[in-house]
Amino acid sequence: MKVYIKNKFWSLGGGSSVVDENKQPIYNVKGRFFSPTRVKWLCDLNGNKLYKIRNKWLNFFVHKAYIYDANKTKIATVKDKWFNVNQEYFILGYKDEIKVEGKFFGLNCQILKNGEVIGTIRREITIINDSFELDANIEDLPLLISLVIAIDNITDKKYK
Repeated sequence: MKVYIKNKFWSLGGGSSVVDENKQPIYNVKGRFFSPTRVKWLCDLNGNKLYKIRNKWLNFFVHKAYIYDANKTKIATVKDKWFNVNQEYFILGYKDEIKVEGKFFGLNCQILKNGEVIGTIRREITIINDSFELDANIEDLPLLISLVIAIDNITDKKYK
């Protein structure tokens, strides 16, 4: 299933919209107005929080973001490498081995789960805001949307 994650142009908290191929909303991403760790929540259309995503407070060489479930339990740590030429991201602490290969701010990259491709992320180039296309299985979709948001948070913190 393809979904499109679009950062809102005007959002005090850094929210995003998540729509399907027919431009119908399927999830919302809500952020805090002032948040040094860029806290965001992935919510269903009823406003129920599914995942919380936030950056590590201080990052020196290796940048990290954390993904929490609805019960506020940390389920994964997303990190890059100290010298990240290929822009690979690793997901630690999750029950399966997940890795993102390819240039995240290039045009596309792949999400691998235990060595098998489970999704692809394509960045859509826009001048105003960031926009991503995620193609993945529907059962992995909420977690993978949270992963895209976490990596976007990391790259925003590094480069902005």
